[in-house]
Amino acid sequence: MAGHSKWANIKHRKAAADAKKGKVFTRLIKEITVAAKLGGGDPATNPRLRLAMDKAREANMAKDSVLNAVKRGAGQLEGVSYEEARYEGYGPGGAAVIADCLTDNRTRTVAEVRHAFTKNGGNLGSDGSVAFLFKHCGQFVFAPGASEEQVMDAALAAGAEDVVANEDGSIEVLCPPGDFHAVKAALDKAGLRPELAEVTLKPTAEAVLAGSDAQRMRSLLDALESLDDVQDVYTTAVLEDA
Repeated sequence: MAGHSKWANIKHRKAAADAKKGKVFTRLIKEITVAAKLGGGDPATNPRLRLAMDKAREANMAKDSVLNAVKRGAGQLEGVSYEEARYEGYGPGGAAVIADCLTDNRTRTVAEVRHAFTKNGGNLGSDGSVAFLFKHCGQFVFAPGASEEQVMDAALAAGAEDVVANEDGSIEVLCPPGDFHAVKAALDKAGLRPELAEVTLKPTAEAVLAGSDAQRMRSLLDALESLDDVQDVYTTAVLEDA
């Protein structure tokens, strides 16, 4: 993988997230509702709910909207019932793609996801067809120029599994999903601000794409991101022209 790829791809992910700000609140409300439904309405004992509420706070979502979403999930208010759905497949160049969705209509969602794959040179696969290529973990990414020593000291002491210095100067911190909040608190306390902090599916191997394959993969990822039912998209692709 070329040295610039890691950070270039991270920057594209941030830009894509910024471009869909209008959908952020909708996606957060869905996530809060489902998290409360599955794990209860107390963020102190529900890490998934706590993470979703933290993201809502960072996005400046109104407190009433957050609390109402929690109540709907916990069954204290009526509302639309969402369920989780994961779709796996391969995109251009053979790179793996996973789309995690929250939906109130699986038939609609799978049709839209399949169309996005087919239209952009991909193929929707069966359950488990590519999930083994990803690791569920907490991930923090620091821009080139961050102090590797400071990041390492704070992260490892808080339970991080690994600190990786990439060729382009960016730094990644990886931790078990259950330790995400402890590592995040330790980094905050040390005054270290990552560009990206999330519980994610990180590819265990990457597929470098260039030229037309990279362009078609970008189109596929953008098409999936634009779907209302899609919450997160993960891929093993590294796009050289990012």
